[in-house]
Amino acid sequence: MNLLELFILAVGLSMDAFAVAISKGLSMKKMSFKNAIIIGLYFGIFQAVMPLIGYCLGTRFEDKITAFDHWIAFFLLGFIGINMIREALSKEDDEAEEDVSLSFKTMSVLAIATSIDALAVGVTFAFLNVNIIPAVSFIGIVTFALSILGVKIGNVFGSKYKSKAELAGGLILIGMGLKILLSHL
Repeated sequence: MNLLELFILAVGLSMDAFAVAISKGLSMKKMSFKNAIIIGLYFGIFQAVMPLIGYCLGTRFEDKITAFDHWIAFFLLGFIGINMIREALSKEDDEAEEDVSLSFKTMSVLAIATSIDALAVGVTFAFLNVNIIPAVSFIGIVTFALSILGVKIGNVFGSKYKSKAELAGGLILIGMGLKILLSHL
C-alpha cells in the first residue's frame, strides 16, 4: 500500500470522526481550540489503536485465510462504506451526538463508535502485510487533523456538511475494498 492509498484510506476512515466533530462544533457557542484538540486527540488515538488491534488479530489467523483474504477485505470495507453511505442519506438527527460534553465517558464512547471500522481495516492490513506502525500513526494523525477541522467547520458552518463527509468516507472505503479485490484477482 503506497502513501497515496494510505492517505485516501485514512481520510475515508476519519469521516465518521469528522462528522461527529462537526456535531461537537455545532454545539459550541464559541469554538475553543483546547476543546478541538481534546476531540482530535480522542478520535486520532482511537483511530490509530483500533487498526493496530485488528492487525494483531489478523496476524494470528493469517495462515488460515490467506487464500480468500482479499474477499474479506472487500466485504469488510464495502460493508463499512455502505453503512456510512446509509447513515449519510438517513434523515434522522443525531441529537445525542450534539452534546458539548467532553467527559471521558462521552468521548470514549464516541471515539470507539467512530473507530470500529478501523478495527476491520486493521485485520485487512495483516493480510496485505502493511507496515503497521507507520500506517496507524498516519491514520491517527490524519484523523486528529480532520477532527479539529470538523470542530471548526461545525462551529462556523453548521450541520450542512456532516452527511456529505459521511457519504464521501463511505465511497472511499468501498473504492479501496474494490481496488484490493481487483488487485488480487
